[in-house]
Amino acid sequence: MAFRFVHTADIHLDSPLRSLALRDMALAEEIGAASRSTFARIVDFCIAEAVDALLIAGDLYDSDQTSMKTARFLATQLAKLGEANIRVFIIQGNHDAGSKLSRQFVWPDCVHVFKGQAGIETMEKDGQSICIHGISFKDRHVSENLLTRFRPAVPDVINIGMLHTSLGGSEGHDPYAPCSLQDLDATGFAYWALGHIHKRSVHEGQATVVMPGIPQGRDIGEDGRKSVTLAEIDTDGTITLEEKCVSLVDFIRLPVDVSPVASWDALIRSIHHHIETAGQSVEDRQIVLRILLHGQTDLGWRIERDTDLLLSECQVAAERLEGVWIDKLVTETPSSASGDALGDLDATLAGLLTTAENCTLLDDKAVAYINSFIKTLPPGTRNHFGVTEDERCRFQQDLAAEGFRQVLARLQMPHEDTTS
Repeated sequence: MAFRFVHTADIHLDSPLRSLALRDMALAEEIGAASRSTFARIVDFCIAEAVDALLIAGDLYDSDQTSMKTARFLATQLAKLGEANIRVFIIQGNHDAGSKLSRQFVWPDCVHVFKGQAGIETMEKDGQSICIHGISFKDRHVSENLLTRFRPAVPDVINIGMLHTSLGGSEGHDPYAPCSLQDLDATGFAYWALGHIHKRSVHEGQATVVMPGIPQGRDIGEDGRKSVTLAEIDTDGTITLEEKCVSLVDFIRLPVDVSPVASWDALIRSIHHHIETAGQSVEDRQIVLRILLHGQTDLGWRIERDTDLLLSECQVAAERLEGVWIDKLVTETPSSASGDALGDLDATLAGLLTTAENCTLLDDKAVAYINSFIKTLPPGTRNHFGVTEDERCRFQQDLAAEGFRQVLARLQMPHEDTTS
């Protein structure tokens, strides 16, 4: 019979959701709980499919995770796999390498966690030997190609490799343990179970190389349905893959074209219609919508001025539906007027927003004011405005961009008749 396993990675149990908490604490709590519920769903899927093994290719949790509640949850879920005679193989990535939990946790007998030296674990399935090769990060920053540490493929068995890697690099991901698809193909392994990059990808060459992606998105940058990979390797070496969606909360970008809308009431009706249509796709999960208003319209000035009112309308529409949340409302609605001074100013500001770097949209006085304000906040809330220098700058850039849009909206407002 074929050797069957589920491959996942980047679960990030209880990952702190600073950006979501800043906008909606209830939503942040919902998503934070979803990562744990999704892992439980993965375990149930493994049992339902009666697979032989579960492979977790790094970042099971975050490095600052010390909660014993998480430890108890993991112990319960992994014990269920042991009772079902399902082996679990884990490598540690850049996030969980430094975790206190990873050092203190007593893993069930069904679990093998690879160390910082490349190792091999062997399984038997109906007379066929399967060798699982893996290596964990010793610390958060690994810049070398870890493939050089792996042992050669074992002859006459199924060889499966596990590696946490950025491959040749990916936007939004640090360049850890870089290697190439050609390097992986050259190993002679049948399957490479990768982790680190949160978007799913599959390469079928000399080796089948799978990056399963994150199984539960955490923000709009990880939008769309999220999944794990069910793999089957037959005795003749044939590999069959199936993508299984497991996410409980999905982030969705929802564009709304406002160019055909002639009135404010019609705009609100259009927004409500789009949200209600999106809500019809909710089945066994929830959705988080980021509304994007786009298109040229005479209502552009009012849309920018009254974005807060439109956001409230979006939330009202979502509250009428089961399992629908609103993440944010984004506007890209220039006024129909063009070729005048305001149009030139609009273009200039758009250029600044596109090219500005390192907080250059704000002068020193504004930056100093923001920083002094943050210092007056309770310590537990300060990280919401950025933990690193880059995060702080992005927050300040967002403030400046919003200010520019508000000023331009007010300049574009029709002049009121004050003679009466």
